[in-house]
Amino acid sequence: MKNPFKGLSQIQIDKLYRLLSVNIYNFKKDDEILLTIKNDNIIAIILEGSAQIVNIDYNGNEILVEHLIKDSVFGTNMSLINDENCNILAIEPTSVLVIDYKRIMKAENIKYKYFNIFFSNLFDIISSKYRETNKRIQILEKKQIRDKLLEYFNLEYRKSRLNYFYLPFSFKELADYLAINRSAMFREIKSLKEEGFIDVNGRKITLLNEKSISFF
Repeated sequence: MKNPFKGLSQIQIDKLYRLLSVNIYNFKKDDEILLTIKNDNIIAIILEGSAQIVNIDYNGNEILVEHLIKDSVFGTNMSLINDENCNILAIEPTSVLVIDYKRIMKAENIKYKYFNIFFSNLFDIISSKYRETNKRIQILEKKQIRDKLLEYFNLEYRKSRLNYFYLPFSFKELADYLAINRSAMFREIKSLKEEGFIDVNGRKITLLNEKSISFF
């Protein structure tokens, strides 16, 4: 995850904060972040901690939309957080920086070098975010649970080209992220282990077989 303040000194960051009139909110574990910013047109950055954007369907089931970690960026227009069925929950003590979208888009900001560096970083992060969204659509388009799991493993492999990776969340949350039944997912993971496709050690997933992933 790229740091939105990469290339900036602390003095420049302080100037940026003043220029954009940022607000910083601190949340306890399980606090609902969305209550603070739901109706505003904002861009927000996770400074510390982590959170999840969760959508509640008509049956009351939670669907994990996005897992937010330190330096993650989310906002009204890019994350659909103004949807009435959407919640953002802190999963540990979390600090969130919030910027009014209109302040970022002021034309006079470009005369400040530190703003241009920040804006470039922000653009890169948002572009990466949309790429990740497209990748998730690839996963959700799969019909079978096994195919969804293998597509997810494939995409994680492409990030590092290593035959192992660590889940960024729990297996329960993985099922929510893939929009599949948890019990059925665990049965499929067990089958993949027994067939020699993968090994599982805690949150570490090791890909053992070329059939379990597409190598490029």
